[in-house]
Amino acid sequence: MTVAGIISALIIGLIIGALGRLVVPGKQNIPIWLTILIGIGAALLGTVIARAAGFATTSGFDWREFFLQVVLAAVGVALVVGVSGRRSVSR
Repeated sequence: MTVAGIISALIIGLIIGALGRLVVPGKQNIPIWLTILIGIGAALLGTVIARAAGFATTSGFDWREFFLQVVLAAVGVALVVGVSGRRSVSR
């Protein structure tokens, strides 16, 4: 993997992970590096699922694949927060 590939994976992971955190209600007290890892994992898994379902090969931006990745990131954030118990309820 090239340096540009690593940087783009980090940026995409950060964006997908941050959007996943926004979808989950409440404040999540998880570190940014964990958000990036969840985002990268969700982006990779979402792409694999989209290719298997046959809608990842569009000529432009595929909103279904993007939505799937964000949903997977939200599930990942919710699982991490639920397992670690680090959710802070704002009042």
